[in-house]
Amino acid sequence: MNGNDEAPAPSRPRPVSRGVELEEPLALHGGRPVRDTPWPTYDKGAVFVHAEDEDAAIRAIRSHLYFRYDHRAQKETECGRFEDELCRYFGTRHALAVSSGTAALALALMGAGVPPGSLVACPGFTFVATPSAIVLAGCRPFLVEVDDDLRMDLDDLRRRWRPEIRAVLVVHMRGFAADVEALSAFAAEMGVPLIEDAVPALGAELNGRKLGTFGAAGAFSTQSDKALNCGEGGFLVTDDSMLFARAVALSGAYEGRLRRHFPHGEPPLSGLDLPLLSLRMDEIRAALLRAELTRLPQRLALFHRNYAHVSAALAGLPGIAVRRPVAPGAYLGEAFVFRVPGGDAGWFARALCAEGIDARNIGADDDLNVRAFWNWRFLYDHAEPGRIRATLPRTARLLAETVDVPLSSNLTPGDCDDLIRAVRKVAGVRDTALARP
Repeated sequence: MNGNDEAPAPSRPRPVSRGVELEEPLALHGGRPVRDTPWPTYDKGAVFVHAEDEDAAIRAIRSHLYFRYDHRAQKETECGRFEDELCRYFGTRHALAVSSGTAALALALMGAGVPPGSLVACPGFTFVATPSAIVLAGCRPFLVEVDDDLRMDLDDLRRRWRPEIRAVLVVHMRGFAADVEALSAFAAEMGVPLIEDAVPALGAELNGRKLGTFGAAGAFSTQSDKALNCGEGGFLVTDDSMLFARAVALSGAYEGRLRRHFPHGEPPLSGLDLPLLSLRMDEIRAALLRAELTRLPQRLALFHRNYAHVSAALAGLPGIAVRRPVAPGAYLGEAFVFRVPGGDAGWFARALCAEGIDARNIGADDDLNVRAFWNWRFLYDHAEPGRIRATLPRTARLLAETVDVPLSSNLTPGDCDDLIRAVRKVAGVRDTALARP
């Protein structure tokens, strides 16, 4: 869907009272679904893209200048301008546009000087790109348990700390802020850098400060389902000039191009003693992202509006535990995540899908969801999933209880009402339905 178009009005049954909802048969058992139109998601084209954004990308295409380093000065290129605009938005000294969020994470670790072979602590609940970036940086992931709200558990990290851990990589998973203030203080206590995987939380804040600005560097993605979307891409932000210079050189600023990123003086290194990894962003993506950045506040407001509506309506619903933010408003709002404690979250997710709501049980045995750490078999010498789960038993149990519903910024209030009604409907008959033969 183009951002200029209105979402089609979904087909919805006549509103009914809570008592009648309890008597409605589930679509899973032959009843009428809550909605019969597709749930809006990025892979169905529900993206926040406007005509002005398309025009910007076409302008870059027609320039025939696609490589970020050409005859123009840094401040005249699309990538250079995008980086300057990111610095103003985040209030940081430096920004570097790269090829993906994974690249931004790996470059942040390498730029921070984390020695190859070191352990890097990260949570057991994250996207597979997080441990993959650690591996890409030549390091080894050290997985940490999460708490009931699926945030990195500082108590577990402190309890199991080892001197081989040379960095902490905190993740603001599914757009919810981690307890990054406490983790940052702990990392400083241990004398190691804290890197923020803010890939799923672009634009979210904690206590008035943007996520990605608490640590030595913050890494972001601009893939298709992110708050800024160019299909692929990413960037990092930092105030550390040495970290930045290393990241720029590693990303592919060869033959003196590193100097373009330091217009007011010489860079702190030549870059000739670092490998060239070719992880740059191109001019076409940067042009598209620059245009989208002008409407980022509008999109963030839509995310918050939708999430606030859904979470308020379902707070306290018996049988589910809605994920709680670490502080008021400390989330992006691009996903509605809840647990089904003591219940069958896999059944709950399937029932929601039958009602017309896209939902996944993150810890489902029959879903190779790469947000479940036991599916990162490359880290465990391809051990059996059961043995891998046993390494983080609490996280494994919590993910088995977790249901995830994507919330596009293109959702209408009516779409949100469909989600609310579907969750209430499924929760209301869950115990009876599970007793069916």
